[in-house]
Amino acid sequence: MPNKADIIIIGGGVIGSSIAYHLLHDGFSGRIIIFEKDGLYEFASTPRSAGGFRQLYTTVINMQLSKYSLQIYKDFSKAMAIDGEEVEIDFKQRGYLFLAMEKMMPKFEQHLKLQNENGINSQLLQKNDLLNIIPELNIEDISGGLYCAESGYLDPYSVMQGYIRNAKKLGAEYVYDEVDCLITNQDQIKGVRMADGREYIAPIVVNCAGAWASILSEKAGLPLPVVPLPRQIFQFDIEKPLQKYLPLTMDPTGVYFRHEGEKFISGYAEEIAPGIDFKWRRSAFVENIWPVLANRIQNFENAKIERGWAGLYDFNTEDHNAILGEYPKMKGYFVAFGFSGHGMQQAPAVGKCLSELIRTGKYDTLDLTPLRVERFAEKQLIVEDAIY
Repeated sequence: MPNKADIIIIGGGVIGSSIAYHLLHDGFSGRIIIFEKDGLYEFASTPRSAGGFRQLYTTVINMQLSKYSLQIYKDFSKAMAIDGEEVEIDFKQRGYLFLAMEKMMPKFEQHLKLQNENGINSQLLQKNDLLNIIPELNIEDISGGLYCAESGYLDPYSVMQGYIRNAKKLGAEYVYDEVDCLITNQDQIKGVRMADGREYIAPIVVNCAGAWASILSEKAGLPLPVVPLPRQIFQFDIEKPLQKYLPLTMDPTGVYFRHEGEKFISGYAEEIAPGIDFKWRRSAFVENIWPVLANRIQNFENAKIERGWAGLYDFNTEDHNAILGEYPKMKGYFVAFGFSGHGMQQAPAVGKCLSELIRTGKYDTLDLTPLRVERFAEKQLIVEDAIY
């Protein structure tokens, strides 16, 4: 029956494709169909992200996800090679750096202790140590920083394509069409209905639709506290190059910056109403980012903005962390969204662990039950301090 599958995955971005790949790689032999409405991935969140990879978290579950994913990304190019052709994800382990004013240092000391206890190789740098990493840095108002040399940034689009190509090679079927709604029967998922009215039936449906996921879920009476939230990113160039390549650096203002090739990208967590909006505004850079950049690094005073873009966070309004697992009272309906900007960073671990949960009914590699759907009703939120 052509419209029948064993598993349907809604969303063929990095999360959905990682789950599909891991299911098939780990021995699942049924039919998997992935529905992706944006066949060119023009508006997908993954390729529009800043590509940062960090381990500087304040909750154990996020540290575990990052530690696992780091090991995967370090070897991704070779491990995901197809017919000898490597998947180049351009992973630059140039570090991740949170700059701190004096009042922030005690909290950073707490974060450091917890990170080190959980195997994260972070270090607290004093003021002058920062100049060894960024010689041009203005440290007048800075007291130090929290730094992890193993972290850095990579090309999110290439990671996503690596998972897509490998999932397809193992037999996953990609259908570039839009899912309109879930089909349910009392407390059991039955499949999906497409925008053109066709129905596809499966006993397991995994919702990985990112910024659109909660809209689909709510339509079926299965709400989750996630909204689409636009985030702008700007690329710029400067006249006088920096002495060293930058780590992904987070200013105390919330503005971040890093190298992008020989140029730079920057953004910040602006206060903005939720919604689906892909417009970017040059004025946001000029008014809110440029003054911060010029203050922090003198070379940035002559920044020339070259382009910008906006992507969507699937923003979890309750605790800003991923929502993973089977939806209570809806057998066969699994969710993996609400990443709030951390999807690409956590995709390898989430794919592996969701594969285990779907195939065997339990986690094995990492216990991701703290990120379960039920945590909201149970008032067991995972509150992450370091959210950007």
